[in-house]
Amino acid sequence: MQLSIVIPLLNEDESINELFDWIHQVMQKNKFSYELIFVDDGSTDNSWDIIQDLSSKNKQIKAIRFTKNYGKSQALHAGFKIAQGNVVITMDADLQDNPEEIPDMYKAITKENFDLISGWKKKRYDSVLFKNLPSKLFNAAARQTSGLKLHDFNCGLKAYRNDVIKTIEVKGEMHRYIPVLAKNAGFTRIGEQVVQHQARQHGKTKFGPERFIHGFLDLITIWFFSRFGKRPMHLFGAFGVLMFCIGFLSAFWIGASKLYKLWLNQPSILVVENPWFYIALTAMLIGVQFFIAGFLGELILRNNKTDQSYIIKQKI
Repeated sequence: MQLSIVIPLLNEDESINELFDWIHQVMQKNKFSYELIFVDDGSTDNSWDIIQDLSSKNKQIKAIRFTKNYGKSQALHAGFKIAQGNVVITMDADLQDNPEEIPDMYKAITKENFDLISGWKKKRYDSVLFKNLPSKLFNAAARQTSGLKLHDFNCGLKAYRNDVIKTIEVKGEMHRYIPVLAKNAGFTRIGEQVVQHQARQHGKTKFGPERFIHGFLDLITIWFFSRFGKRPMHLFGAFGVLMFCIGFLSAFWIGASKLYKLWLNQPSILVVENPWFYIALTAMLIGVQFFIAGFLGELILRNNKTDQSYIIKQKI
């Protein structure tokens, strides 16, 4: 099979039929063998009924339904697990991603040997203040942190070689950073393609301004795991050594100055009245706490068992 198209969705009953017709038309025009995987992330409208009706008429459709809304990352994870195509495409269900871009993305993976192609919505039809500007700041921070020179990390329209999506693990809210996860897993041939962004035709966006706050926090998490995810003691131990050295040197200074004044028969203040005593004590305690955090991180890492973070209600 050439293509698997994974579409996570939440309350998009007005768009599903039109989206399927559009994708099916593109697939027939290019003579692709494909499967279309809808992942219903706990919709409360008629989305699942429409998917069931479509699947009864079209054998290309597979679908997964969650018991409740678990998030886009979990929906992609479930879709990736069952995807069988040589190239896997992800796109949103709100008709803002253009299926006409799929053939070029497919060629970039199969002909130009890319591991991943990320869409770039160069011209956007979203609010400048609440989406465009925060998105630019977010993408700039992601570029600096990850080293990937992509313009649009959060574009839903992406193409992957199958082994990429079978290797990386998308959980939490890490769908924004799939290119970074792929790079950290050793898939370095990551490219970008300018894609046409469509204005939303039905409903309203499911993401509020808080997604950018979550995005920046997730970016810090990605940075930490990419460098110290397998060796947390290297980070916490380094901070622990630094703080312990500061504490030790402060304590040494207190003792040395006390002995020096005694040797000169000069009056000296009590140790507990010396501000350096509290600096030494605090630094040593913080150093010990960093060491403990590092040891706990190592223990958790060695005893970690990955649990499925979503519950599937139905499958087609």
